[in-house]
Amino acid sequence: METCHILVVEDDQDINNLLCKILTGAGYNCRPAYSGSEAALWAEQYNYDLVLLDLMLPGMTGEEFIAQLRRRKTMPIIVLSAKAGLEDRVNVLRLGADDFIPKPFDNAEVLARVEAQLRRYKQFDRGSGGAVLTHGDLVLDKEGVTVTAGGKPVTITAREFRILALLMEHPKKVFTREELYQQVWGGEYMGDDNTVNVHISNLRSKLAKASPTEYIKTVWGIGFKLNDL
Repeated sequence: METCHILVVEDDQDINNLLCKILTGAGYNCRPAYSGSEAALWAEQYNYDLVLLDLMLPGMTGEEFIAQLRRRKTMPIIVLSAKAGLEDRVNVLRLGADDFIPKPFDNAEVLARVEAQLRRYKQFDRGSGGAVLTHGDLVLDKEGVTVTAGGKPVTITAREFRILALLMEHPKKVFTREELYQQVWGGEYMGDDNTVNVHISNLRSKLAKASPTEYIKTVWGIGFKLNDL
């Protein structure tokens, strides 16, 4: 099985070493970075399968790093931060992070979250059969992990990609927030509509910048589906 490469961005050397030790022990290849600027350099030079990211970093902040990375890359980003307020969590999700783990963290939970993100991210590389999904002028390439709207490329996160692929695979189906959460996040739905709503809102905003077409329809009181074009 191919080794996954993880970029660990944490300025506290002890915490960085601990995270790398946990991940290396589980068979992953780790690259430590101790500032946002250093992480940006590594991300520019190499392709990583996942990024573990602290927010309070010297040089470039974690939020700035996410915004910069998301202009070019779709790999999962898991934020680990002591800034664990609701506003902080919502902000990093809006910027393009895929998951948030508050500090202090549990070692086993970090590993489980990493495994879950990689499993869902990689399933689009394997077993997709090179399928290209289309809906009007919206095109999603599951093998190339690319999206275009109105002929323009749209840079979205891995989780947004999974949401859009799910909607496009079942263009007539109305997905409840619970169904989206269970299929995209892979966990038990705890009634938190905010997580799903933030990702749908992000996705709509990015698609709207490329094309004026309204691709995703809200079915009030139920959930979301592809719009009939």
